[in-house]
Amino acid sequence: MNVTLSVDARILAEARRIAAVRGTTLNQIIRDYLQDLARLDDVEATVGQLEQLWSEDTGRSQGAWSREELHERP
Repeated sequence: MNVTLSVDARILAEARRIAAVRGTTLNQIIRDYLQDLARLDDVEATVGQLEQLWSEDTGRSQGAWSREELHERP
């Protein structure tokens, strides 16, 4: 998909210079950045879901285990 952006000429020139130094294109740098940004949102959403689950659970098992259950071998 093509996207049109408005960027200051100095910033664009510096970004192109950095891309050339890295041996890549400005287009690839922008794609990589957007991909990382989307991945970060996924991570933050997952962390939020885990925090919600942890807040709902006490982390304790139901009832006490017997000595035999603790030492049971499969």
